[in-house]
Amino acid sequence: MTTLSESPVDADTPASKTWFVYLVRAANGSLYCGISDDPVRRFAKHQSGKGARFFLSSPAMALVYTERCRDKSDALRQERLIKKLKKSAKECLVASAASGLSP
Repeated sequence: MTTLSESPVDADTPASKTWFVYLVRAANGSLYCGISDDPVRRFAKHQSGKGARFFLSSPAMALVYTERCRDKSDALRQERLIKKLKKSAKECLVASAASGLSP
């Protein structure tokens, strides 16, 4: 709650923005990992053919995993970790999200 002596935090300041790491399944079955402050909007960009060259060869089909991060730096760190995983481990993340067990 904000009192008169406190100034509200601007929702557009980088410190207050929530960031996510996400996985999108392409039509060929591969998984794309990225970060965004709005993964649903970013997925729509991917579906429209904008935002990542990855989807030029196989269109984006589904946003299959999202994970909330503390800030952009944390999201970038998590993205790097996920990108290093084998596909089978990424599929486990997707399965955990589908079952409601994701972080």
